[in-house]
Amino acid sequence: MRDRLIVALDEADFQAARTMVDRVGDSVGTFKVGFRLFTACGPPLIEWLREQGKRVFLDLKFHDIPAIAAQATWEAARLGAFMIDVHSLGGPEMMRACREAIASVEPRPLLLGVTVLTSLDEKDLQAIGVSRSVEEQALHLTNLALQAGLDGVIASPREVAAIRKRFGKACLIVTPGIRPAGLEKSSDQKRVATAREALVAGADYLVVGRPIREAREPREAADQILREMDQNLLSPGTQQRS
Repeated sequence: MRDRLIVALDEADFQAARTMVDRVGDSVGTFKVGFRLFTACGPPLIEWLREQGKRVFLDLKFHDIPAIAAQATWEAARLGAFMIDVHSLGGPEMMRACREAIASVEPRPLLLGVTVLTSLDEKDLQAIGVSRSVEEQALHLTNLALQAGLDGVIASPREVAAIRKRFGKACLIVTPGIRPAGLEKSSDQKRVATAREALVAGADYLVVGRPIREAREPREAADQILREMDQNLLSPGTQQRS
């Protein structure tokens, strides 16, 4: 289960990130680096994480014209990221260009399409002109991502079961919005679930941020989530890469 837990390393600077990685210790092998931290620290942080034996999910959600998005994806792959994501709303041509850009990279990172952000609900989708329900939109964007050759998608735990039912083992599913039982959801994530609920639904990887980072003992918090994951005896929905 250790390889299926990803900690969101949403710190403010390099030193804070190093401290958190040290505090989590060997309990976790993969860390997500997003906009804030990558903007503050850049490629040296990715290099440092890899030197520590950690895998990196570079969560920059590329969304641009195909040529620019493809170039950015190649640069991310060249840094040695284990996972990279793009916005599925960028469209099939953009996603195909990104996939083709990293086809020759060894080892090739997993390329995932973002479906519907966990901060959005159906009212938010309507406000931006999307008439589908959240689940319908997630399924639609998953279909586009897989047709474009992506390895899978980023989806909230609320849509995992529907995606797994529709697309089976062919789709890798990475799931943010994980909260321990009894913990109130945050103000900026509306569609959340526990680790066990997400795994039962069919998630392959779980992304956990604040419940670990803001804990008094981050390593113990990570170990608690891992114990919750271990209680679920389902095997991964797809074959994992090492």
